[in-house]
Amino acid sequence: MSGLFMRLVDQDRKRCPFFVNGVACSARHGDTIMTALLTLNSHLRLTEFTGSPRAGFCLMGACQDCVVLQENGERVRACSTLLQENMRFVIPEQTR
Repeated sequence: MSGLFMRLVDQDRKRCPFFVNGVACSARHGDTIMTALLTLNSHLRLTEFTGSPRAGFCLMGACQDCVVLQENGERVRACSTLLQENMRFVIPEQTR
């Protein structure tokens, strides 16, 4: 996976394990879900209409462009929700 974000600060914070498509990953405690996912991947989801990749829009929880799917089927706003240990996400792969 190639990330859209690059971590420049807070590299010494404790690691926070989580999973993407069943693969073990690691972020930092205090990261939002968006930060955790976009340091590893180029997008959060694919649009339902065109299948194009999306990585968020407003970045403050007002829209729903950053909503990601957890493995249990629950949807969560990635930009305003803190990552918790062992969260599990399903991120569709871009096919175009």
